[in-house]
Order: sequence, then C-alpha cells, then structure tokens
Amino acid sequence: MDSHRIILHIDMNAFFASVEQQSNPELRGKAIAVIGAAKRTVITTCSYEARAFGVKTGMNSWEARQKCPELIFVVGNNRKYTYTSTQIIAIMREYTPLVEVFSIDEAFLDVTGCLSLFGSAERIAQLIKARIREQFGLTCSVGIAPNKLLAKLASDMQKPDGLTIIAPQEISRILERVPIQDLCGIGHKTGEHLSRFGIRTCGELGRFPVDILKRNFGVTGERLHYMALGIDDSPVVPDEEAEEVKSVGHSTTLEKDLTERREILIYLLQLSEMVGRRARKYRVAGRTVTLTVRYQDFTTFSRQQSRGSFTNNSEEIYQAAVKLLDSVELTQAIRLLGVKISNLRQHTEQLPLFPAERKKALLTSAMDDVNNKFGDFAVTFGSLLGKDAGSKVISPAWRPEGLRNVDVE
Repeated sequence: MDSHRIILHIDMNAFFASVEQQSNPELRGKAIAVIGAAKRTVITTCSYEARAFGVKTGMNSWEARQKCPELIFVVGNNRKYTYTSTQIIAIMREYTPLVEVFSIDEAFLDVTGCLSLFGSAERIAQLIKARIREQFGLTCSVGIAPNKLLAKLASDMQKPDGLTIIAPQEISRILERVPIQDLCGIGHKTGEHLSRFGIRTCGELGRFPVDILKRNFGVTGERLHYMALGIDDSPVVPDEEAEEVKSVGHSTTLEKDLTERREILIYLLQLSEMVGRRARKYRVAGRTVTLTVRYQDFTTFSRQQSRGSFTNNSEEIYQAAVKLLDSVELTQAIRLLGVKISNLRQHTEQLPLFPAERKKALLTSAMDDVNNKFGDFAVTFGSLLGKDAGSKVISPAWRPEGLRNVDVE
C-alpha cells in the first residue's frame, strides 16, 4: 500500500465469550453465551459456536435456548476482560506508539512510521495476531487501509481470525456494493432516512447530490458523502493525547428489576461512592450530577442537576442523585441505574476549615486508602454491607489507564 497513512483496526473475535472459553477448557468448542448477571437473561455476547445456531447479542435467554438447546450461559467477569484487554493493548504498543483504544475489544493503530522496522503493515498484523494467539489463545480480525473508516470496515469483512487489506486503488470498487450501514458512523435511523432516497449502498450514496444531503442532514450530509467515497482524515489519537475527559460515571444493570425506593437508594449510594472515589483518585470534581434510569422495557431517560459548588464527595453526589430520583414519577420497575458527575475541574486537596467537615474529609481519605489497597468496598457505608451492586457496565469510553479506566467487578 502506498498511501500517506497506513492504519490497522484490530477487533477481538467474540471477546468476552472467547476469554471465558480459554479460562475454562470445558467450554471450548461449545456454544456459550455471556450474560451480565445470574438473574439477567439478555446476552452480552456469544461464541461463534452459538452464532452458528442464530444466537445473537441482545437476545433473551429463552429465545436463544430455542435456537440452541445446548447453549451454556456464563455470567460475565468484567475484571477478567479488562485485564486481558490491557495486556493485549500493551502488545500493540510494542509495534507503534500510535494506538487508539476504540473499545475494550478493538483498537486503531497507525503504523505508517513503523514499516522500516517490521517490513510491512501485513507483517505487523501477522505478528500481533500470532502474539495474541500464543499468549492468550484468542483470535482477532484485522483490517488494513489508508484510514480508520476503511480499516474498521475491512476488519469486519473476514471473521473470525481474518486479515483484510483495502488498498487505495481498490477503494471505489470495494465500496460500490457495500451497504451504507456497514460503515462505522451510519446507524439504523440514518440508514432508514437514506433509504427513502433510494440509497442503500456506498456507491449510491457517493453519487447522490451533496446539496440534497446537506439540506436533509445539515453539516452531517457532507460528511456522509465523503464517508461513501472512503475519505476519512481523522487521526489515530493515543490516550495521552485524547480530549480531556468531561465526566465521571458508573452504571449498573440490577440483579432484578426494582420498584422499592429503599432498594433503589442502596444502589444509588453504591454508584455514588464509585463515582466519588474515582473522581478523588484522579483529583477532579464536578458541578453537575446526572441520574440515568432504564426501565424493564429498556426505555431510558436521564435527569441532571447543577450545584452551586464543585464536589467529589460521595455523600453529596448521592444526595443530588436521590433528589433527581424523587423529581420523577416512576412508571415501571427499574432495570439499570447510572450516576455521573460532569462540568469537571481539577480539584486540589485542601482540608476544610471547620472541624466537622475536616473530620469527614479525613474519614473519606482513609476509606479510599483502604479500598485502594484491599479492593472495592473493603470499607464502606453500613447500609451497603453485604450488598452487590449488580452487573457493572463496561462503558464504550473505557480506557486501560487514566480517568476512563473504570474499575469493574
């Protein structure tokens, strides 16, 4: 490939399920589905053996069982997945410093400046694939292209364990028949809107009048035109160069749908402590507290409140979250809760002037020290003793280090 840039997109194959199969030899070669919690029935991901029967992510367990009677359900272990992902990312960084973590199971690599060391992009991809297979017993699919958009498209073309190259001179031919929703960034709603104009493939989108696209999609219309032509100038951004994090949050899928306020408040307190502790760890405080609620039918809404002062105190975050909860009339049982602080600023630790506040600050600091050493909630509020906050959701914004490195169970 002779383009100015050469980008790799590495996508781990059925990551959560594959990690479970490698850690438990009895699951290898079998149809398994990873679920978020023992009492939850929605599939997080499934092995390729299960996919052969039509089992899919997001499917209910009863439906999945109908398609695959021998399906084995495994409760996910998020800590195991984040650890494995961190180790795999470290391997990638041995080949180029330009690694952008896109999610827990995929990353972009700019190898343009590394070819003299390793010979070719294809050689780098083969080396990384071999290292991951040897060290973890896992497979990944790799796409190689002149930009991130096409590299991600290429990695989806051969799964599992594929390696696909889109050379500059092949872009037009390849994109001609590619469905528009195969491009990262064109979702279901946008695809439906474009289909009303008779646009279903990238070739059709690329030839469609740009002025009509801009009239219907605003500034996004021009971007859609360039995407259809395979044009993408976005750089690979390593973590240390990424935009400043604008919020700190945690969410959890509950072990069971809840309607009792007393039970809901327990989860809010635990989430508030998780948010406050991470904010204190990275010395940030926020002015805005956001509560997210998802009902049992997956309807999701958020409410937020801006404070007069910045805080990273767990109790103050909790009080704001409770106030937000009480501001709405719940119409269904709750499936998921989330708490977040935003409008952040750097926070310098300074002991409060008044004795009662100083005592609270010292107590919080001592709790953080113990929990950092012995694990989450080794010391906690009395109302949380023996409580499990359910299945922590791994955010798409997860990163292996820094403020986005969320500790998960």
